[in-house]
Amino acid sequence: SASASSSSLLDVPLAVGEGGGASSLGVGVGIPGASSVREDGGASASIANRLGRFPASQEGALLGGGVPGEECEWPDLLTSKECQVRARVREYCETKVFTQAAELWENAIHPKALWEGLGALGVGGGTTPSAYGGAGLSLVGAGLVNMELARVDGSLSAIYMIAGCLVTNTIVKLGSEAQKKKYLTQLCAHRTVGSWALTEAEAGSDASGLRTLATPLGGGLWQLDGRKRWIGNAPVASVIIIWARHAETGNTLAFAVEPGSTAGVSVKTMRGKVGLRAIQNGEIFLDGATVKEEARLPGVKSFADAAGVLAQSRVMVTWQPVGLAQGLYDVCLRHVKERMQFGVPLAASQVVQHKLMLMRANCNAMALYAWRLTRRFEQGEASGPDATLAKAWVTLRGRECASIGRELLGGDGLLAGSHVGKAFADMEAYYTYEGTFDINLLVAGRAHTGISAIRPRM
Repeated sequence: SASASSSSLLDVPLAVGEGGGASSLGVGVGIPGASSVREDGGASASIANRLGRFPASQEGALLGGGVPGEECEWPDLLTSKECQVRARVREYCETKVFTQAAELWENAIHPKALWEGLGALGVGGGTTPSAYGGAGLSLVGAGLVNMELARVDGSLSAIYMIAGCLVTNTIVKLGSEAQKKKYLTQLCAHRTVGSWALTEAEAGSDASGLRTLATPLGGGLWQLDGRKRWIGNAPVASVIIIWARHAETGNTLAFAVEPGSTAGVSVKTMRGKVGLRAIQNGEIFLDGATVKEEARLPGVKSFADAAGVLAQSRVMVTWQPVGLAQGLYDVCLRHVKERMQFGVPLAASQVVQHKLMLMRANCNAMALYAWRLTRRFEQGEASGPDATLAKAWVTLRGRECASIGRELLGGDGLLAGSHVGKAFADMEAYYTYEGTFDINLLVAGRAHTGISAIRPRM
């Protein structure tokens, strides 16, 4: 037939295991050039079983002047330490993460072993100083970690961005010395997982409209009441940074809350996501939760402090669609060179080469934008609006890459086990989280015009 891959769709399970549902294990899937897979991963393991290792990166010679496969593919853009960090993470992802990621994604399972293994690579905490157990990476170095993780698995990259960058950076910048000593070493070693809770059911894009309240009780105690939603890592977190408003003054506050030992705090895992399925998102319910004054982050004075750490995290998020798009390109390139149709490889088609080079150009532009933004941020030359514009544009181009990649793989592009189906869904999540595309553009537009178009006038 013209598209043998389409028949494999008939073998995909109708439901995914997510805490007790049907699993993909034992399901036979027809993969061109490979025998049916059973009892060892089913649909999710198909490309991993066939290749054993993620396809080699091809961006070096086109982007950074390096040679694909060499330790430093961007020799004129990165320091030697950044090259070494990138090489370590890439090797780990191409071999260890690749073989497990699709099945974890399909079954919505937190990748605990992969998270712990990543901690052994010396990248924990991103830019967190070594004095607190962190890797002490440059901002570009931390971005490269996010990129390499996303290239193979968007979920693990999201877990790292939240726990290894956003949470640790918040504690470093706004926490007390006691909080730094208590939490950072464990977080940076990946012995624990952190979460960051700002978004609420009624405060999504309008993040400053917090309804969670912190009421002073006297005697060094605070009572927290409210509800958080879409909080990444919350169901598996040992510490959650909870953002709230002072019940009397309205000032923004933040607390380091330990859900497992704090009465009045409950976390419910959100089910049924179609993107970034392996990262556990949760709803947090705060019903008269009592915490001590020592849990309050003393460096938080206003919502501007939340915006400050979010600006840096948005820089990190900008690298994620870069990695996701690069991984899509690497898989698609290998596929169209190997896949025979009408007696020739798909790559012999002008249409296919056209689509492939659109992906390649996007990957180059996205990577250079992320790199330039991050270097300027390191030097204090870039602002929060610069990061929001970059995040919006890069995810837009990444979305285009994901769409093209799905087209190139035909029916197999809808399978998580092809990598492309999983990455296609994950790119949609990247497009929306850390600020939707439209809101990020409006934040940047406000900075450039001096006029806010964000708040509707009723």
